[in-house]
Amino acid sequence: MDKRFLNLYSHDFARVAVASPRVRVADPSFNARETIALAHQAAQEGAVLVAFPELGLSAYSCDDLFHQRALLDACVDALGEVVEASSSLPLALIVGLPLRVDHVLFNCAVVVAGGRILGAVPKSYLPNYGEFYESRQFSPADNAVVDAIELLGQRVPFGPEQLFELENIPFFRFHVEICEDVWVPIPPSSYAALAGATVLVNLSASNVVVGKSGYRHQLVSQQSACCMAAYLYTSAGMGESTTDMAWDGQSMIYEKGDMLAQSERFREDSHFIVADVDLERLSLDRMHTTTFAQSVRRHADGVSKFRIQRFALALPLDRDLPLNRLVERFPYVPADGRRRDERCTEVYNIQVQALVQRLQSSGHQKVVIGISGGLDSTHALLVCAKAMDRLNLPRANILAYTMPGFATSERTLRQARELMESVGCSAHEIDIRPSCIQMLKDLGHPYAEGKEEYDVTFENVQAGERTSHLFRLANHHHAIVIGTGDLSELALGWCTYGVGDHMSHYNVNASVPKTLISHLVRWVADTKQIGDTGSDVLIKVLETEISPELVPGKTGTGKEEGKPAQVTEDFIGPYELQDFNLYYTLRYGFTPTKVAFLSWCAWHDRTQGPWPEGGSPARNQYDLAVIKKNLGIFLWRFFKTSQFKRSCVPNGPKVGNGGSLSPRGDWRAPSDSEATVWMEQLARIPDQAG
Repeated sequence: MDKRFLNLYSHDFARVAVASPRVRVADPSFNARETIALAHQAAQEGAVLVAFPELGLSAYSCDDLFHQRALLDACVDALGEVVEASSSLPLALIVGLPLRVDHVLFNCAVVVAGGRILGAVPKSYLPNYGEFYESRQFSPADNAVVDAIELLGQRVPFGPEQLFELENIPFFRFHVEICEDVWVPIPPSSYAALAGATVLVNLSASNVVVGKSGYRHQLVSQQSACCMAAYLYTSAGMGESTTDMAWDGQSMIYEKGDMLAQSERFREDSHFIVADVDLERLSLDRMHTTTFAQSVRRHADGVSKFRIQRFALALPLDRDLPLNRLVERFPYVPADGRRRDERCTEVYNIQVQALVQRLQSSGHQKVVIGISGGLDSTHALLVCAKAMDRLNLPRANILAYTMPGFATSERTLRQARELMESVGCSAHEIDIRPSCIQMLKDLGHPYAEGKEEYDVTFENVQAGERTSHLFRLANHHHAIVIGTGDLSELALGWCTYGVGDHMSHYNVNASVPKTLISHLVRWVADTKQIGDTGSDVLIKVLETEISPELVPGKTGTGKEEGKPAQVTEDFIGPYELQDFNLYYTLRYGFTPTKVAFLSWCAWHDRTQGPWPEGGSPARNQYDLAVIKKNLGIFLWRFFKTSQFKRSCVPNGPKVGNGGSLSPRGDWRAPSDSEATVWMEQLARIPDQAG
């Protein structure tokens, strides 16, 4: 069956579920029915794995009833019901029950799929402190002397060192541990991750006390982050005995430290949660983080003990199955207001600290910066101002120059003047048109003879003239030139090689994308860091259409008043889309088909959030055709035409985990590579969804 583009399983995601059924203590038949009912619901949601609580077929709180044969036999019968039901379900189930092996009783998790038992996993660590007395009823996994058992007429692998691999989903290999196992200093799942498990599952009972819920979140989040894995956690809920304990049925799903889903606690009914795990993200992060493989080698003895149980399932590939997962439209900018403020504060301070260090180490006390009245130079000027404050130097040591050219608008020139005044820097204005005309004459360019010839030479003469002035001014005043070009422009090659925004002595914006810069400027405005008047100027800058302002509008073309002849996004596509493409290409190395799928999930419906509050909301609803077109622009410019510019960029600080394009940092690539494989992938993206 052909995969559909809008199906999550086509892009190395897997839908998983965590269930918390209502139970009756010592009533395995009832518990099996509740388990099976939830499994059917999870299957209808498209999940391929569902995990149930520890000892869920018996209930955890049976105490010494676990030593009654009637209960033990009933639990095995209940397991038989689950196994039989699984034969018609397209998903794997993990259920908990007590199992007697020879003369020893174990607290086990049993993996079931396709009408058979894939493996039984005994609990490794038994708590025997506080309210727990598990060693009274059970033995730990280390007490097992066999690696296979007879169960319901099947020969079943037995032991804690088992991995279960779903063969027809790439990268899907899971491990099961039980409750206390994750509370110890080195959980069994740590070794399982090194052995290749990308999905870690914990069947817990875990009674609730004050503060325990938050600690569970910390524990699961950190384990998923350290292991670069997804972690599924389930715990017992309604129906467990409250003789001495209470239960909240808390369930959660994390992926590499990020919470994907959590349940409502203290529910009275049977319930489950689902989340879509990005298995490729986990694999690529492990590949990129070379110390992960070093850990595998260091712990080779423990890793070698694991056995792999392989199986396949019928996947729901015959229908659209969009992601049940938040894909933020602005991956560099948190949608949550509090987190966004924290991000802006941290990025701003990283930039300021980096510039302070560069000035101190180089022995300079002055900086030269070109101010266009646009977004990037505005933010770079704000960084310079804060750096001077930190150094206890006057802001007059910022030598700011606005240099109007042939296409500079009255609006941006006015904004540049007002901004420099608000910041309190040394403001200067140099008209570059005379020197540009001289160079155009020297070149024999038609414009010098009165002809409207606005070619790349005409544009770059202006960019080069500005840069030449800035560098010579820096020489003259014993200063350094501060760069203003951003990460988005560098990714797309939207900068003039060797001059313009490409070159400086130090570029504070080097790894800050356009979408983040706009929110940094808005954050400075909202927090009144340069006063009310300065904030008003910053808002005007934010409302200005982005343009290089190198080509003047021709007479008689009907251009709107105040609208530039060149609109950057008309050439390279919307920055909000291109920053999205950049993040998933640079940070994870995803294929174009997956990037387009994620982009469609984030952007196709304007009624769906989130976008950062307080800034401009998403201006467009992007359908798949628009997403594909702009992704093509990005791929061609990024992989084929622009690397030579990135191979010789000035110094500048890396600010985020979204990556940088410095050849000394995150990105090293040949300048003459081909874009063939990416463009071939692009061609596989349909022009329309569905």
